[in-house]
Amino acid sequence: MAALGNRGAVTEAAGFNPDADAQRLREAMKGTGTNEATIIEILAHRTIAQRQRIKQAFKQTIGKELADELSSELSGNFRCVVLGLLMLAPVYDAYELRNAIKGAGTEEACLVDILASRSNAEIRAISAIYKQEYGKDLEDDVCGDTSGMFQRVLVSLLTAGRDEGDTMDEAQAVQDAKEIYEAGEARWGTDEVKFLTVLCVRNRNHLLRVFQEYQKISGRDIEESIKREMSGCLESVFLAIVKCMRNKPAFFAERLYKSMKGLGTTDSVLIRIMVARAEIDMLDIKAEFLKMYGKTLYSFIKGDTSGDYRKILLELCGGE
Repeated sequence: MAALGNRGAVTEAAGFNPDADAQRLREAMKGTGTNEATIIEILAHRTIAQRQRIKQAFKQTIGKELADELSSELSGNFRCVVLGLLMLAPVYDAYELRNAIKGAGTEEACLVDILASRSNAEIRAISAIYKQEYGKDLEDDVCGDTSGMFQRVLVSLLTAGRDEGDTMDEAQAVQDAKEIYEAGEARWGTDEVKFLTVLCVRNRNHLLRVFQEYQKISGRDIEESIKREMSGCLESVFLAIVKCMRNKPAFFAERLYKSMKGLGTTDSVLIRIMVARAEIDMLDIKAEFLKMYGKTLYSFIKGDTSGDYRKILLELCGGE
């Protein structure tokens, strides 16, 4: 398995020995009490590929599933982070989506965060694993749990059919900007389908040009128009698509900031992003966070969490 990205705070551990790691984890859980420091030291400093080999070694030498053992030893948010770290990226995304959908109510933020930010290949992998793990079709589950235009946008994203080339058709970009303007700001009511057609289908280069052109025609930033024209989940998903196209690490930095600012912490969001991006673009997310909020992500996490949960998140963050 190749490394996920080269801008992660978590990188391959040198001199890696899965058998030794498996033994140390076993020792950390043996007897009364658990040595959380060892668990953090190992799991927060190995890549996903390395953690798979530790899981394998643990099963071979101890005859038990590492995730099951850790699950019964740990609790709360710390446990959520640790179990997330043991999963392959698409498995973790599928697991998060499943949790967001099942039960009473839906965590729409999770659907938006994942589906608006993943590539076609990632979405296809997530859908395949979802089917394999839960015996259900992800699209069916999403449809059963959402409605209206929000549902249609998610279904469009789930087709994983976005153009991922980098060609930009100038005339088409101007046309797209004009059509979005006419579907929103220029009329009474909003024709959301036009927004969907452009935002869920075109490639990034093309969309960046559309956003420039839109600003020219309407005198407003596209994000501002989306906020004026839409509300609720639909507004959230369109904004997420625009932000991810412009600057994905900045999108995640903003999500992290909002998960911690003010009273209380939205731990589900904080955990999901820290686990999912640790090995991909955490360095860029940290840089954007500092640029946007004048504080380090590290200091924010430190001030907002506690105990082993705080310790493992700070390791995934990779220092100030």
